[in-house]
Amino acid sequence: MTSTPRIAVIGAGMGGLAAAAALDRLGFEVRVFEQAERFSRLGAGIQMSPNAMKVLRGLGIEDEVRAAAFQPGTWMNRRWDDGAMMFELPLGQDAERRYGAPYLQMHRGDLHDALLSAVPEERLLRGKRLVDIEPGPVLCFADGSRETADLVIGADGLHSRVREILLKPEAPRATGRVAYRATFDAALLDREVGGCTKWWGEDRHIVIYYTTAKRDELYFVTSLPDADWVNESWSATGDMSVVRDAFAGFHEEVRAVLGASPAVHRWAILDRAPLERWHGEGIVLIGDAAHPMTPYMAQGAAMALEDGVMLARALEGAGDIESALNRFETSRQARTAEAQAVSHANTWMREETDPTWCYGFDAWTQPLGS
Repeated sequence: MTSTPRIAVIGAGMGGLAAAAALDRLGFEVRVFEQAERFSRLGAGIQMSPNAMKVLRGLGIEDEVRAAAFQPGTWMNRRWDDGAMMFELPLGQDAERRYGAPYLQMHRGDLHDALLSAVPEERLLRGKRLVDIEPGPVLCFADGSRETADLVIGADGLHSRVREILLKPEAPRATGRVAYRATFDAALLDREVGGCTKWWGEDRHIVIYYTTAKRDELYFVTSLPDADWVNESWSATGDMSVVRDAFAGFHEEVRAVLGASPAVHRWAILDRAPLERWHGEGIVLIGDAAHPMTPYMAQGAAMALEDGVMLARALEGAGDIESALNRFETSRQARTAEAQAVSHANTWMREETDPTWCYGFDAWTQPLGS
């Protein structure tokens, strides 16, 4: 490129902040437009697999994340009723040796704070809800302001406005399942539990893990059949009695965790089919805006983080934006489609699994597509 392009990132979530941080490190003029006025520590855990941790390492925030997060020694997959081990994946130091980075568990709010620290404050504009993108591209916001850019990165999630503008509105697919999730003070439970365990039932499951280095916060997330609930809200309140009843026949460790949790949130599990096209007219999609997936593989955020880095790399040294976007798209489509398919099937780790293809990936060194 003959001049440094002006890049606008829509959405200050995991993928948007990773893209902005990577672009800033490579010398691009980048700004992030976020519709929220402020950020809150919503009650959700997140698993940072080695491929995600390599992204954070390159952004200079690995140490900060390690200090906050819990590092499990193993990932246990147990049968719902008698607790029999179905498959156990060694993590801890073994994961670092095998995949080149640790496997950590943490609170989403703590991860978001770490990513915010990697983006200069002056790059982030809050209270900017995108309404439209006019040719140029020109960004039109709900507050009446307008901004011009050479490239718009849509990192605004499953219900992406950027995606609607680029590809036309299309409702996400309801999977007929709902997640109940909560983080709570581990002191409310009169025992320690497995550091990271997925309990597999016949038509439902629950994942339980610690989210802090001190083991003082516990998280669980479920998947239950529910054809009626389609509200994909992170803050909708659920009924703990419904959750306890749904897992009444499960192992006593599961029942103890659910018995200790004082509250729960309810969240419909939605997804979309893989896209044939991620970019056009000076716009490109990343993360859930491009390839949302069910949470059963714990790779949604990781794929968004990878997207951010590989898009920045594609733009670095490119002759023009269009060729860079083509290169980025061809570098990412097959991998994200595979993750979508594996996650949708909900078989990941149910039996002996080699996750090297996923965890061994390094977005900073992976060759870019032609």
